[in-house]
Amino acid sequence: MIVGIVLAGGQATRMGGRDKALLPLGSATVLDVLLARLAPQVSQVAVSANGDAQRFARFGLPIIGDELREAGPLAGVAAGLAWAARQGANALVTVPGDTPFIPRGLVDALCPAPAWAESDGALHPLVAIWPVVLHERLASWLQAGGSRRVRDFGIAAGMRTVPFAAEEEFFNINTPTDLAVAQGRVSALPPI
Repeated sequence: MIVGIVLAGGQATRMGGRDKALLPLGSATVLDVLLARLAPQVSQVAVSANGDAQRFARFGLPIIGDELREAGPLAGVAAGLAWAARQGANALVTVPGDTPFIPRGLVDALCPAPAWAESDGALHPLVAIWPVVLHERLASWLQAGGSRRVRDFGIAAGMRTVPFAAEEEFFNINTPTDLAVAQGRVSALPPI
């Protein structure tokens, strides 16, 4: 079984600290658009986020906080792997909460775990599938003060790189300008 987690724990400093996953996008939010693509590809979805979980309540999804603070996105991956293990899953797909246009065939393309996405020569280390058995290794890595860079741990874990043709599928929203570009893209898509 494969489950998915949306990594929505970033500080979003270039967006004024606003939750990027909750930004309006078309008639919905960034998270709505992302879930419309991710949810059909996995058995279950959760959101990795710290702070007040109620801000995500309307989605009806499990909200998973970091096990280890100040460890960046790898802490979200570690918490996701622990949650996935409790669900009886054998793999976890991670997707950043600011990347709404992921491919509809992402999970099939990434299998088997471990693997991460690449397009036009750019690596997308958080668009990845992780075997659940990596949880203890990642937790130990973080507790021992290992690199907080996702790439570093992924390389150590033996991640395969899976090429995708379209860079725009991995477009992420970091700034107000990016949000405006995403608004233009979502208006060209069929409604959710």
